[in-house]
Amino acid sequence: MTIPPDDEDYVLDDQVGFLLRLAYQRHMAIFTGRISGGLTPTQFSTLFRLREAPGPVSQNALGRLVGMDAATTKGVVARLIARGLIRMEKDEEDRRRHNLSTTQEGRKLLDDVMPQVRGITEATLAPLTPAERATLVKLLKRLI
Repeated sequence: MTIPPDDEDYVLDDQVGFLLRLAYQRHMAIFTGRISGGLTPTQFSTLFRLREAPGPVSQNALGRLVGMDAATTKGVVARLIARGLIRMEKDEEDRRRHNLSTTQEGRKLLDDVMPQVRGITEATLAPLTPAERATLVKLLKRLI
């Protein structure tokens, strides 16, 4: 099969989307191999955001804090509630809204996995120098 002339200078291995996907797959393999407590990266982020919040957070606000759409947020929240890691309560001022917060069990699990999560980040960035790590994080933040 021949490559069309317009595509001859296109190198998949140099494309940002392709490289980001491969880096993400590598990070996910490290995460799943090292994390305990059965948490996914999204569940971890959700628990962490809830714990760092000054008070209960609405499901809608939580989705924005973690970068999830409404359907994904609903599923993640349902799984964390089923595990007893977060609780949902009706908002006292607006009974249509539900507020979320971590349970004692959820906070304990976070305390237990934090050293692992730090190690996961370290392992993901291991091929880079400290300066390269800082640059990568800075550049990724500019993309989002």
